[in-house]
Amino acid sequence: MDAERPQVPHGAWPSPITASRLVQAASSVAEIRVDGDDIWWNEQRPAEGGRTQLVRRTPAGTRHELFEAWDPGSPGGSWNARTAFLEYGGGAWAVRGGVVVFVNWSDQRLYRVDRGGDPVAISPLPSTPRGYRWSEPVWLDDDWLLVARESHEPDAIAANGEAVNELVALRVDGSAADEPTAVKVLVSGPDFVHAPVASGERIAWIAWDHPRMPWDGTVLSVGTLERDGEGVPVGVVDVTVVAGGSDESIVQPGFLADGSLVFCSDRSDWWAPYRWTPEGGTVALLGTDLEAEIGGPMWVGGLRWWAELADGRLAVVARAGGSDRLALVDRDGSFREVDTPFTEIGQVVAARSGERLVVVASSPVAEAAPYIVTLEEVTVDPVVELERLRPAAHPGVDVEGISRPRHVSFESADGRVAHALFYEPVNPAVTPPEGALPPLIVMIHGGPTSAARHRLDLAKQFWTSRGFAVADVDYGGSTGYGRPFRRLLDGAWGIVDVEDAVAAAAHLAEQGLVDPERLAIRGGSAGGYTTLAALCFHDTFKAGASHYGVADLGALAAETHKFESRYLDGLVGPWPQARATYEERSPVRHTDGFDRPLIVLQGSEDEVVPPDQAEMIVAALAAKGVPHAYLLFEGEQHGFRQAPNIIRALEAELWFYGRVFGFEPADPIEPVEGAVGL
Repeated sequence: MDAERPQVPHGAWPSPITASRLVQAASSVAEIRVDGDDIWWNEQRPAEGGRTQLVRRTPAGTRHELFEAWDPGSPGGSWNARTAFLEYGGGAWAVRGGVVVFVNWSDQRLYRVDRGGDPVAISPLPSTPRGYRWSEPVWLDDDWLLVARESHEPDAIAANGEAVNELVALRVDGSAADEPTAVKVLVSGPDFVHAPVASGERIAWIAWDHPRMPWDGTVLSVGTLERDGEGVPVGVVDVTVVAGGSDESIVQPGFLADGSLVFCSDRSDWWAPYRWTPEGGTVALLGTDLEAEIGGPMWVGGLRWWAELADGRLAVVARAGGSDRLALVDRDGSFREVDTPFTEIGQVVAARSGERLVVVASSPVAEAAPYIVTLEEVTVDPVVELERLRPAAHPGVDVEGISRPRHVSFESADGRVAHALFYEPVNPAVTPPEGALPPLIVMIHGGPTSAARHRLDLAKQFWTSRGFAVADVDYGGSTGYGRPFRRLLDGAWGIVDVEDAVAAAAHLAEQGLVDPERLAIRGGSAGGYTTLAALCFHDTFKAGASHYGVADLGALAAETHKFESRYLDGLVGPWPQARATYEERSPVRHTDGFDRPLIVLQGSEDEVVPPDQAEMIVAALAAKGVPHAYLLFEGEQHGFRQAPNIIRALEAELWFYGRVFGFEPADPIEPVEGAVGL
């Protein structure tokens, strides 16, 4: 043993990465945009009640915040650029010529902000609170916006049985704020319409119908605006279906400078860019067939996987082997990777001039941040210059104390292969007892149509720096491995995902990397369901943590919001015809299978997984006398955004593992009130 490094049991390692540090001055960046020489991005800030601020960065490098300092008691200090469109939001804002339009979270109205001015409402006041939701505003011209609208107005729901999604035109000047008829409906009919783009008088959009999700099958259409004699948009004519269908997913349509339309399609089993040319209406693959995803699941608006450079090439984000890489698609179709340190790239947008991009990107040792990427051609390979656009928040630990994941593949049930990002415990300040193996936390991403995130995530380092190993599992059904892998979960949710989670833990234990007697599983939302199912139907895990997880599939199918109301048709079976299957796979229907400790964490205002889901499983645990703890966080929706709640949830989970696995956390933690058997 190193005489200068104390010997401390796994789980009890002291760590500078405290739960409080995770949210102190923390802010995550999701979307980035370019307006002339200015660069804008949004920052979601837990320390400000989870609100989203918009930030402008000038060419001189100065940063300006659009909204006043956070003050929830002041109208001017509570602006929050976040939309509830499709419940998950995204695409809540846009900027052109210094004018910003954004959706405000509290009332879900669209507002306009001129340079130096205050927000002014430009969308109608609904008859019911938050009755209209908006996403992806696009300028048609100086006077009109094209925007996706979701109506929750009582008359719309009464006529259609659910919220109504449409593309509408809206005056930028705010004249529609007091006159609802000034909003012009351009596209309606499909259950969902989204991702509008415009070039001159031509517009394009994607649409899909129940029971499909956007990663199952969408239709891409293009048409021409029809205007009246005063230039008011009144409809769309000459509509052409460009691509898509029930078994082809289209994401991110966008017009190139020459008027052609680029979109990402998975018709070859991997999302890849294609181009539609108006003359002749031909569709052609851009680049070559690759076993990599250029595109992904459209859970939210505002997503960007490709951008056109000044010389006509495309910069793209390609995902393979559990990580992203930046690449160029040349005009001759050749595909070249660009050497960057990034392993996850969430956005790519072209800068105003030259061979420059702006991206939101991260690496195993750097959290996600906005960057300028400058490409300079030298012989064959481009030379890259990176400029970070906001200072990095110090994680509280040196690089040597950061656990870097490695991608692992392993055999699961029926001989199929699953994947994970594996993090070993790392803390240079201590050493574990000789021969001791670390406890393992198997993390299950939400979705379930989503993927593990290959980036510095202090929420994972919180665990690895305390002596836990972490496996972030890409089970069958995850994205980033092609459509056939994604389709493994069709009709098999609660089976394939659970089997792969179990196989991940077994594989790492067999490799001698983790303690087989201290295996835990945790997940949020859909990941919470997999967590509950693994504990209910298998004996591999010794404990679990469910964050707003699904307990009763039938209740979820009957109660959830429009976007996901038919999601389970594909994952489980049509409801209620497949009721027996739903009951068979619902943990709350098989409480005799629960005999391992569980902590349940839930938001009181969650409309995706309502609190009664959590309370059903807690009641079942209590009835059987299984050790458990339950925390309900008032005011939280689907996913915790408020700093005190994020801190409490994380510390409570650490306290829970300490009680189950027999160690005393180095952190002073208040026990969970009402915990049973712990």
